[in-house]
Amino acid sequence: MYDFLLAAAGFILFTVAVGLVRILRGPTNADRVMATQLLSTGGIATLLLVASATGVRGVDDVALGLAVLAAFAAIAFVDNAASPEPDTSDTEKASDQ
Repeated sequence: MYDFLLAAAGFILFTVAVGLVRILRGPTNADRVMATQLLSTGGIATLLLVASATGVRGVDDVALGLAVLAAFAAIAFVDNAASPEPDTSDTEKASDQ
């Protein structure tokens, strides 16, 4: 059973590594953030499988920390994307006069 869990963790880690290509080649920032969320989910799954297979203490805490960081990163991206761009046309008109 432990070998199966470690093999599944290795397979998920391989797919996460392949997903790194999407981060580097993403045409927009939204694509990159979604790929990062996918990578963090794969990393969490890998850590939980390794923790279950090996019984090493603290690995599940690291997975929980990664989940919290991934959630905050997504919230920060949405907050930044939702904020309006500063309008510089008013300052340009005032300086022209």
